Amino acid sequence: MPLLHWLTRDEDIHRAAQAPYRLLEEAPELSYGNQETGNMLIQGDNLDALKAVLPYYAGKVKCIYADPPFNTQQAFPDYDDNIEHAIWLSMMYPALELQRDLLSLDGTLVIHIDDNELGYLIAIVDEIMGRQNRMAIVTFKQGAATGHKAINPGMVNVTNFVLVYARSKQHWKPNRLFTGRERDKRYNQFLTNPDESYLNWKLEPLSKAFCAFHSGKLTELKKKFGQGFEEKLNEFVIANANRVVRSARPDYKGVSQEAQKLIDQSLEHREKFFLLKRDGYPDMYFKGGERWIFYHDKLKEIDGVLVAGEPLTTLWDDLLSNNLHNEGGVKLPKSKKPEALIKRVLELSTMPGDIVLDAYLGSGTTAAVAHKMNRRYITIERGEHAVSKCHPRLVSVVEGEQSGISKAVDWTGGGGFRFYRLGEPVFDEIGHVAPGIRFAPLAAHLWFVETGFPFSGQADSSFLGSYDGTGYYLLYNGVLGDKRPHGGNVLTSKILAALPPFDGPKVIFGEACRLSAARLKQEGITFRQIPYEIKAR
Repeated sequence: MPLLHWLTRDEDIHRAAQAPYRLLEEAPELSYGNQETGNMLIQGDNLDALKAVLPYYAGKVKCIYADPPFNTQQAFPDYDDNIEHAIWLSMMYPALELQRDLLSLDGTLVIHIDDNELGYLIAIVDEIMGRQNRMAIVTFKQGAATGHKAINPGMVNVTNFVLVYARSKQHWKPNRLFTGRERDKRYNQFLTNPDESYLNWKLEPLSKAFCAFHSGKLTELKKKFGQGFEEKLNEFVIANANRVVRSARPDYKGVSQEAQKLIDQSLEHREKFFLLKRDGYPDMYFKGGERWIFYHDKLKEIDGVLVAGEPLTTLWDDLLSNNLHNEGGVKLPKSKKPEALIKRVLELSTMPGDIVLDAYLGSGTTAAVAHKMNRRYITIERGEHAVSKCHPRLVSVVEGEQSGISKAVDWTGGGGFRFYRLGEPVFDEIGHVAPGIRFAPLAAHLWFVETGFPFSGQADSSFLGSYDGTGYYLLYNGVLGDKRPHGGNVLTSKILAALPPFDGPKVIFGEACRLSAARLKQEGITFRQIPYEIKAR
């Protein structure tokens, strides 16, 4: 597969591995609501924050929504979006690698971008995720050809793009979604006597039935309702969807012999309806050689409302990004995304309880939507935006604010989140365990680098757990109860006798070992010395 090259590529492809493992330190004064939900708002550099959550969440995230800087060669008031291409790529490549490692095998990566870096982005994501896992490139209509943009000659740009990648195409199972469309005007006939036998059914034009319902002529009703005429007609069609029909010419050679027989009979007796009952499939009606289809077969319930629906396509032109200034009570000019867009992404790729990640949180939209839709979330925003924009927005969500998708998902409030900042690196610049590092983060790091899976233990015992038939132990920071300097961190016969038993080969991390090589072999122990035999990065 062709690879994209840029000035600092050789350095950038190793940048994720070189990023330090940092502690996550909660700021209790900024955490809010029920803090046992597992929801996380992290303030800090996204690369370091992604590395910090990796030992705990690798392979567990069901959906990642990424809305990185578009590199539009402009400077906006809230952030700098004017980054030279190579710098932009050096930022994106390592962050994408870490996000890939956080995705579950059946997870989905969704990246929102415009056309400035679209080509470069596709090239590097194809490399990192695998081109075979690129599932769609969605065109998102985020504006209209109005205002000052319409004055310029040439074409008016009103679209962004949403790239959709599976972690593994073989395991990817997206949910089936439908979108509402305008009324299908081909359905222009009305069944006047639906309660009678189909043998006696009669049809009249839809317009005639509509006029009779409103007791007026068509010209009068158009004048009366004005611009709302089409809406009134649509309401009538939805309310009578089991009576509004259209004809469609069937593929004679593609239908069953039973259907062919009824088509032939309907041509001989053009005024009659003929019925073909089918087990497990909708019944088929024929008249005048054509099949007659009811409008109710098109209806889907979307956000609690019946609308004419069609399967979700790669053109999202029904979720405009205008009138967003009131959503969430947060202003972020030029970059705020509609809650309806994130809702669609999560409906496509997740179920309630799944974990969602956004490492470019911005105004907090992804966290707000995930919260309202009962998804767990890990969200990251650097600088003061985390406190000044994301935090108050999430507080208002917990309190039950009603903007955005709240009414569509029946949101009334509840839940909560924990607020974190990035602490000191677990390892210093030469790879030693940094002073003051607690047992739990070191245990999580060791478990992750040894097994490749996130740590899910309690970190309250020297025995971390077993993986693939091997037991793992950590002697560190007085975990055995000896609070003297280095107490219990040296493997001796006494310490070995005090360790929780494990029947099988054992890997023990500690500062030193006083057992002989013969004794270690006899006990099935591989000893690894801290810090020299710890993978620091």
